[in-house]
Parts: sequence; C-alpha cells; structure tokens
Amino acid sequence: MSGNSLQYITKAQADYARCIDDDRLEDWPSLFHGPCLYKITTASNYRDGLEAGIVFANSRGMLTDRVSALRVANIYERQSYRHILGLPSILSEDGAMVRSETPFMVARILQDGDTSIYATGRYFDVYEIVSGTARLHERTVVCDSSRIDTLLALPL
Repeated sequence: MSGNSLQYITKAQADYARCIDDDRLEDWPSLFHGPCLYKITTASNYRDGLEAGIVFANSRGMLTDRVSALRVANIYERQSYRHILGLPSILSEDGAMVRSETPFMVARILQDGDTSIYATGRYFDVYEIVSGTARLHERTVVCDSSRIDTLLALPL
C-alpha cells in the first residue's frame, strides 16, 4: 500500500492547502476524522516532548468553533496564505493508518499586498486511508522558529 499511500496523502495535502489558501475555512474541519488532534507547536517544544501547543484542538467540533471565531468574533487584519508543500515522507504504516512527515512554507499576504514568509516547518500527520481517501486523525504542525506572530489567525 506504500506507493498508493504516498499518492493518497499527497492529494490530501494538496486539498488541505487549497482549502485554507482559497479561504474555504468552513470545509477545513471535514478534512479530519471526528475524534482528531490538531496542534501547532515549535520545533524546540516538539524536540523536548512538551505537549503544550500554541493552538490545540482535539475534535472536529473544536476546529469548527475555531473557524466560527475567525469569521464572527475575532478582530484581525484580513489576510490570506499561500502554502508551498514538499513531498510527504511515509514514516510508518499499520493497516489503514499511515504516519507521514511533510515540510511546508506558508507565505502571508496582507490586504495592502505585502507578502512575507509567515511560517516554515513540518507537518507530522496520522492519516487513515479508506477507499482511496486519506483523512487526518492527527496533525502536529511543528514550526521551525519559536518566534510566532501573535496574529496566528488562520490554520497552518
């Protein structure tokens, strides 16, 4: 299944990035299984095994709430992202469950057109592949820098 796993995960990664980059945030939670984990942390915290994350959600409901807050409650300068993804590496497979690592770079585009590199790092994921579709069980976003902009509004 390894060759197919890479293909399914590559497609899932592209779908994930397009969902965020195209401002279809309401669709973002559907890329995860119901009992899921989404966490953003720093490379040093990840390396040291520290569980605290900058962002933490352990259900699709929490992801949906995050999107609702972004749309209705939070006040922040409107912005968009452009994800540049490396190829996923398959770390392990156990039946339908596949662990992978994917490098990423995210550029942030502000309303005035100012564009900057916002974050770089790696996605550490656990996917379940069923009927040719990979869905996230876990995504740990590990940012290379410990300097995180306080305006971490959109999902990475």
